[in-house]
Amino acid sequence: MPTRRSSIIALAVLFAGASFSQLSAQSINGSWQGTLQPPQGREQRVVFKISTGDDDKLKALLYNADNAAPAIPVNPVTFQGSNLKMTIPALAGTFEGKLDTSGNSITGTFTQPGPPPIPLILNRATPSTAWVLPEPPPPPKPLAANAKLEFEVATIKPSMPGQPGKAFTVRGREFLTINTSLSDMIVFAYGIHAKQILNAPAWVETDKFDITAKPEGDGQPNLDQFKAMFQKLLADRFKLTFHRDKKELPVYAIVVGKNGPKLTKSEGDANAPPSLFFRGLGVLPARNASMSEFAGVMQSAVLDKPVLDQTGLTGKFDFTLTWTPDEFQFAGLGVRVPPPNDPSVTIGPRGTASPDLYTAFQEQLGLKLESTKAPAEVFVVDRIEKPSEN
Repeated sequence: MPTRRSSIIALAVLFAGASFSQLSAQSINGSWQGTLQPPQGREQRVVFKISTGDDDKLKALLYNADNAAPAIPVNPVTFQGSNLKMTIPALAGTFEGKLDTSGNSITGTFTQPGPPPIPLILNRATPSTAWVLPEPPPPPKPLAANAKLEFEVATIKPSMPGQPGKAFTVRGREFLTINTSLSDMIVFAYGIHAKQILNAPAWVETDKFDITAKPEGDGQPNLDQFKAMFQKLLADRFKLTFHRDKKELPVYAIVVGKNGPKLTKSEGDANAPPSLFFRGLGVLPARNASMSEFAGVMQSAVLDKPVLDQTGLTGKFDFTLTWTPDEFQFAGLGVRVPPPNDPSVTIGPRGTASPDLYTAFQEQLGLKLESTKAPAEVFVVDRIEKPSEN
């Protein structure tokens, strides 16, 4: 779900020496601050801290001076002549600006898919003018690795009839599902596509439930721990038993394109969870995400067949994928995408000529999305029952 952190609209940073002929990467190192005024919503004070890494490349961190949130990595950062360009993958945003002759001000614009570019002026911060940045809250205490992975209490109720959409979300230590079928739950808990579920009765797809569950013990579970708890809930409350098998299925395979990947290695904690939250249909900023995690999101939310990662790429990456969806995509989110000739709804990044998904994979990521057949794991249901409400 979108967070306050993901609503910070970004910008960029730059600094220079006495004249443009003397400008260098080192000359823009430091803190730059400015106020961003979105067309709608309140203004936001932002601060960019730019430095040069061990590889002699520029890097930056973006802070919100009005929100105690962790810094957002900015990468890549390029500075040529007096022109600066910065990309903020987590926000699907880009700042482009020009340093003035004083070397103390950058005038530019911040752009995201959808809204028009937003003007932004960044000023070099000095010890007397620098804004005080609020300390981010300490991270929640994690649930112990050896903790008992089950919910202490779980309430299951039928969803309101006719309710659109669906959601899995976390609120504090509570785990909630809204308007989800048992098929949706199995997909979430076991990381598979709905078409990999075999031998299930029809109500597994049609009956919808709302679940509120609280884990045992203290500490915040991570995603894998929540999935393990949910697996036990399915076994206890829905009496789910199954066995795994292999079957050749129609799938999508993600492979590397002929010119190689266009992906930026993430500088975040390799053990931290990824950020893969859609900023509207057809805009997916990915931060600290592996290719298998990316494939999982495309499989569960966007595409109509299982998705296999066949790139051979290891590690975590930051990137943004922007495309115009078609009417066959996003069924996994319970969303109906209108056909291209339907003028009633605007889809995809507004104001931009976004390509289709296959073209976007190649042009933006250096990857290919291929429709093929391949052996895939299937989840064969042996037993399943409708649950009692409590």
